[in-house]
Amino acid sequence: MSHFEVIGGTLHAENVPLARIAEAIGTPVYVYSTEAFREAARAFRKGLEPVGRHHVAFAVKANPNLAVLRLLANEGFGADVVSGGELSRALAAGIPAKDVVFSGVGKTRKELHQALDAGIGQFNLELEEEGVVLAEIAHSKGMVAPAALRVNPDVDAGTHEKISTGKAENKFGLPIDQAPAIFDRLAKLEGINLRGVAVHIGSQLLSLAPLEAAFERVGKLVAELRAAGHTITHVDLGGGLGVAYKPEDVPPTSAAFGEMVARVTKDWDVELMFEPGRHISANAGVLLTEVLWVKPGVTNPWVVVDAAMNDLQRVALYDAYHGFASVTPSGETMVANVCGPVCESSDVFLKNREIDALKSGDLAVLQSAGAYGATMASTYNSRALVPEVLVSGERFELVAGRITAETIMGEEQVPDWLK
Repeated sequence: MSHFEVIGGTLHAENVPLARIAEAIGTPVYVYSTEAFREAARAFRKGLEPVGRHHVAFAVKANPNLAVLRLLANEGFGADVVSGGELSRALAAGIPAKDVVFSGVGKTRKELHQALDAGIGQFNLELEEEGVVLAEIAHSKGMVAPAALRVNPDVDAGTHEKISTGKAENKFGLPIDQAPAIFDRLAKLEGINLRGVAVHIGSQLLSLAPLEAAFERVGKLVAELRAAGHTITHVDLGGGLGVAYKPEDVPPTSAAFGEMVARVTKDWDVELMFEPGRHISANAGVLLTEVLWVKPGVTNPWVVVDAAMNDLQRVALYDAYHGFASVTPSGETMVANVCGPVCESSDVFLKNREIDALKSGDLAVLQSAGAYGATMASTYNSRALVPEVLVSGERFELVAGRITAETIMGEEQVPDWLK
């Protein structure tokens, strides 16, 4: 179910009217539903019931807010991180280091030291040299680093090119045909326990077919590695399940995903690892905004809101679709464009779409904004960094403050020679 519903003529987050949050916090502001997170997290875990041994880690890059991470830690999720900063956030949120997987194509030596000292559960290696360096660092500390080799299966996920990671031309992973030789060389090194392989072919997948094709190739690789004498105990299958941004989107359910995984991996005898992100968080949040002006246009009016591309970059980056709705719908509609105030032609959220009728001062929401929203926000045009609010039942709390231009300027200085 949705936890953003119109009650008594006004849109609520759970039992809190969004207008109350706007009055208390101001706009724009991200609003998250605790129950929406819990519902998605529990559905994903239930979907994996047919699967044997498994580990689930939330992809922190999707929404790294500390309150969100704590909420998911309470649901038994670990963390999939791609930077030292995300690692620090996961640990600060109470996620045990042993439940952290460190992915990412560009880990620095400093980050490798940090993750080893923290005692994380697994490093997903992106290239042979990274494995050599990790082994050397771990050996110098008297440690053995648990690791998996990320492979690129050359499978087209059928998603937007900017969130595709499993094709041969993408920067992620090692060509799967080169993996056996690289695995063999790295497995001989002291300081590293190369215990498995990892794969992740992309994000916002609306079909299970590409995932199944990728997993089948990984299964053949596992068999080949074992035939060569290697012990394979873990396989990381990544994330990527999509969500319904558009009314016509029909993403795979967690249950359908779990059934497919159980079928494909039934003979692998490994601990399977999963890193959902968007699938858990996207529909748990909205971006609440106020209409500044309704500006006449050549064909359609421009509804100018106080949220902008610096607050929600997905539309400008990926031509992404977000639903848009009035907080107090009247039943009347208009065909319009919706844009923000940033000085860029790409600061447009939608064009030529039928939406609720709006006027200056009205509140509206951009829907399905709980993933890759606040985490990708910037202060372009010296705008404040957008705040975040978490709702639970009839309560709400600010979980990330609005960072103003004045605060940011406090970290800047003019050299004496310019004064």
